[in-house]
Amino acid sequence: MISNVAQQPGHSDRSPRLRPLPAPVRGAFTLVELLVVIAIIAVLMGLLIPAVQAARESVRRAACQNNLRQLGLALANFESARKAFPASALAVASGTEAPWSGQAQLLPFVEGDVVFRRIDFTKSYGNAANKALFPPNGVAATRVDVLVCPSEPRAQAVVDTAGAAKHFPLNYGLNTGVYLVYDPQTGADGGGAFAPFKQLRASQFPDGLSNTLALAEVKAYTPRWQDVPSMSPTAPADAAAAAAMAGGGSFSVDAGHTEWVCGRTVHIGFTTALPPNTKVAYHHSDGKQYDIDLTSPREMSPTKAANNTDAATRAIVTARSHHSGGVNVAFMDGSARFIRSDIDAPTWQALGTRGAGDVPTGL
Repeated sequence: MISNVAQQPGHSDRSPRLRPLPAPVRGAFTLVELLVVIAIIAVLMGLLIPAVQAARESVRRAACQNNLRQLGLALANFESARKAFPASALAVASGTEAPWSGQAQLLPFVEGDVVFRRIDFTKSYGNAANKALFPPNGVAATRVDVLVCPSEPRAQAVVDTAGAAKHFPLNYGLNTGVYLVYDPQTGADGGGAFAPFKQLRASQFPDGLSNTLALAEVKAYTPRWQDVPSMSPTAPADAAAAAAMAGGGSFSVDAGHTEWVCGRTVHIGFTTALPPNTKVAYHHSDGKQYDIDLTSPREMSPTKAANNTDAATRAIVTARSHHSGGVNVAFMDGSARFIRSDIDAPTWQALGTRGAGDVPTGL
């Protein structure tokens, strides 16, 4: 069929086509938007980082307390096997060399039996025969994991002049009394849970094993004065009185609690003269202030003491922790708990004695 509609000039038989609109162009972030995003991220990080750090610290604190439980169990097993607890300092045959620590004696009960069996305890840890068993510097350079707190920032060996590991520090000290540690002339100890050169039996804890501290946290590389000749026969009343006794011996900015094998309180113990984390502020001649430990002439074996007039060992070796607010401790019954730094001094000192009849209450 032929259409009768005439073609108009200029008219096309095609329908007009619509052209697509151009896509809208998305502009970049403005400076204000970018700053807002950065601010939001910063706020989120500010909220999350402390929470993550707190969670990590909580885990480390729990792991630290678990270490103390293991040590408490090791003490119980030692007592069960030997019918007595280890001495804080075990004298060697010569009587003139450094004694072995109570921690070293616990090795078989903290999965260290292989190491323990290789040690000749009749000789000092620095003796050439013992060094030859663990070259070049002996077992003293060995890290014992259960003795190291996960929060310790300086969990690293002391090195000798050649750069070889010489000693390894520890973070759990034995309770050697309130202030007096040992009198070589009378053989008297400080009344703590552990005594130099003698093993105590459970029957010698009339205050009760559950009321007597066994171990507490200490900090590795603690600044210390040792062999101080002028320490008072009575315990200082406060930290200022303690710091005033510094002098006359030898000072080191980082030597305390660096030798887990050495049976002297300045290295492997603590005393309860001052509450946990008490700062004993000492101003040294180098212009710096240090939080120090102090000890008079160090524990000497009965053999050596019989040949001279060594003074009694007294010590202000304070329990300190990298966990805020207090210290983790273990009791002689094997239990472990956290003790706040604000515990009153008499209660803390009562926990440091095994038979003074001063059983603390309300802990």
